[in-house]
Amino acid sequence: MAEQLRLMHVHAHPDDESSKGAASTAKYVAEGVNVHVATCTGGERGSILNPGFNHPGIIDNPELIGVIRREEMDSAREILGIKQDWLGFIDSGWPEGNPKPPLPDGCFAAVPLAEAAEPLVRLIRSFKPHVLTTYDETGGYPHPDHIKCHEISVYAFEAAADPAAYPDCGEPWQVSKLYYHLSWTFARMKAIDDEMTKHGLENPFAERLRNWVFNDEDAKRLTTRVQCADFFPVRDEALRAHATQIDPLGFWFAIPHEVQEAAWPTEDFQLVKSFVETSIPEDDLFAGLR
Repeated sequence: MAEQLRLMHVHAHPDDESSKGAASTAKYVAEGVNVHVATCTGGERGSILNPGFNHPGIIDNPELIGVIRREEMDSAREILGIKQDWLGFIDSGWPEGNPKPPLPDGCFAAVPLAEAAEPLVRLIRSFKPHVLTTYDETGGYPHPDHIKCHEISVYAFEAAADPAAYPDCGEPWQVSKLYYHLSWTFARMKAIDDEMTKHGLENPFAERLRNWVFNDEDAKRLTTRVQCADFFPVRDEALRAHATQIDPLGFWFAIPHEVQEAAWPTEDFQLVKSFVETSIPEDDLFAGLR
């Protein structure tokens, strides 16, 4: 019997696993791939972004949000059919002001890189993923936890294979392929806008598209498109499980599935490093491994 394929996603907060790559995750789970999510923080400093969210006690006890977000992650994990571990760091929060204030003491983004990467190295060596995904160097957007998530993922990808690194964290393991998520690309946004116009529908992202500063280098990043439109409903269900963060009447669900499927039926990635032979473009994170 062939060895079961293993995929690890590294995310900054609970809900990121559902807003980035969740349809392809569900597709791979349905195919029998063992998918594991590493969540760096508990989202303790997150705000309630869903205006319809109501929970008894949250006003008098704002620290309850950390407990609630863990419960939401439990639900999303079951919906996606994944395994999941908390790396145990504290949410850094979104710094506001000009200049931005210092990071809170003890938060994830303030932990030294080698220290912050240790639990991820341990998890990689235990789970032994063939493929690891994370954010690019911008974090996808410049939240300090997303940038730190990128940094520890790239560091741990290398360190997990090094016998001299973290000798107390298990036997070395070489992950075969490293990818970055590519959620919002100009090509995807333009294709969705064209399809919405064709159907006479208003695109909630139209202004963002008009203000987009196109960079040809960004377009060159896209190496891998995973067909997963059949799993868009699973993605949406997982998103709605994060009720503190996701407005069920909001922009996440404003594009009809038939429009998404016609315009852009894939989730997209950039292959950053591979220790197996593959050719670009790819349509599978496991290209070269099957």
